[in-house]
Amino acid sequence: MSDPVERFLNEQVILDTTTPIVYIGRLIEVSKHAFVLCDTDMHDCREGHAGKELYLAEVSRDGVTVNRRQVVVMKEAVISVSRLADVATDL
Repeated sequence: MSDPVERFLNEQVILDTTTPIVYIGRLIEVSKHAFVLCDTDMHDCREGHAGKELYLAEVSRDGVTVNRRQVVVMKEAVISVSRLADVATDL
């Protein structure tokens, strides 16, 4: 059985973690233990003016600010995966 997240390959995704850190980037690989993103914004929501939901709405509207060319995120740190295109900005 394949990983259900594989359907998001080559799309911009959000990896929400158990920490205040959120990853937003293009999903290029899914392995047994990790997700690999490229052109990624690794954002610590303790910094800046916005909590996670507001920050994600801003990124959905304004685009991703890349601060990592590639990042490997261990699956054990991730609590959800969603497409950036699925962020509801009109709530």
